[in-house]
Amino acid sequence: MEKQDIQKAIAELKKQPKKKFTQSYDFVINLKNFSTKTTPIDFFVALPHTKGKAVRVAVFADQQLAESAQKNCDVVIKEGDFPSYADKKKVRKLSEDCDYFIAQVNLMPKIASTFGKVLGTKGKMPNPKLGCVVPATANLEPLVKKLRSTVRLATKKGTNLQCLIGKEDQPEEQVIENILAVYHAALKQLPQELQNIKNCALKLSMSKPVKI
Repeated sequence: MEKQDIQKAIAELKKQPKKKFTQSYDFVINLKNFSTKTTPIDFFVALPHTKGKAVRVAVFADQQLAESAQKNCDVVIKEGDFPSYADKKKVRKLSEDCDYFIAQVNLMPKIASTFGKVLGTKGKMPNPKLGCVVPATANLEPLVKKLRSTVRLATKKGTNLQCLIGKEDQPEEQVIENILAVYHAALKQLPQELQNIKNCALKLSMSKPVKI
């Protein structure tokens, strides 16, 4: 996939009637030649530019990490607050309100017992591969900055990968660079790389997909 191919798809989408709100771009990779049941795909990509959507980050921390947490995160849940989350409805609301969760490493056993059933089901438990399990002395600023531009792609039930990639009022060059970053990251995750990609498409929130 080349830059000019993406430019053509964006131009095609721009021909469609404008909506009364700013639409998002979704990038779709349709897959072939492998079973998502035996080879599930689930990975994160840090985009070079914003995806145009507010991303809320929560952190589980004790007093030592709380100062950095309060400066950089949207929600801070201190160890002393854990008992108030015995109500699963409260945990579910938390999981819906926040996109990513960071955990202080020594609190992980308590986090797992209090929040694990709900966050685990939603795929939102603090992820060590994403750098979201940290020591009490961590500087959270660079991690939170990365998370705000990170997208997750997973096959789940379908045979495609899809993620929000930008907004229609964003500079076109940024959208293109975000798409290329996801595409090249996906190639590395697929067992047969290019042989597993049927085609790629770009769509707006309220449009049909346009093949790239």
